[in-house]
Amino acid sequence: MRTSKQHAVPDADADDATVIELSRLEPEQFTVLFLRHAPHIQRYVIRRLGTDAADDIVAERFLLAFRQRDRYDLARADARPWLYGIATNLIGRHWRAEIRLYRALALTGADPVTEPFTDRVDDRVSAEVASRQLAAALARLSAELRDTMLLAAWSELSYEQIAVALGVPAGTVRSRLSRARSKLRHTMGDIDPSALAEEPQ
Repeated sequence: MRTSKQHAVPDADADDATVIELSRLEPEQFTVLFLRHAPHIQRYVIRRLGTDAADDIVAERFLLAFRQRDRYDLARADARPWLYGIATNLIGRHWRAEIRLYRALALTGADPVTEPFTDRVDDRVSAEVASRQLAAALARLSAELRDTMLLAAWSELSYEQIAVALGVPAGTVRSRLSRARSKLRHTMGDIDPSALAEEPQ
């Protein structure tokens, strides 16, 4: 149960809305939200823009969220869609850098996020081929299809949460994912893009 008492401290199990509500009276409480979600958002941004831009984008995203916390809908216990939405909008300002990253990946096959975690040589070789084709295909998608596809793939949000993040109806999310997958399949031939974006729960 949320409370607006001053000096209240959220326990470790407090939902995001409780933390945001408390932060309206005690701004330092917003740090809880940062610590809870920043690592996941940073990984998402790194995958889209590379490591150079990630720290700045994540810091800017949380600063914007902090400034907009009075407008947050406290009926939404999970703030991840809101936070991913802000991050996606900020990434949109850097679309040229994102396209450059995908084009470089298409040429080199070196994914700055997943490569360090691929130990077996055969896995790495097959992943490199798929990564190059996938990167080239992602670079060709429109921004709205790419945003939707990558949120589905890398944020662990449901259709409804992706819809909140992007400010569109859930049906639009389903339609965009269908179109994105179709375009990726057409571009990539035999390589199945479903590994990139499994069905959100």
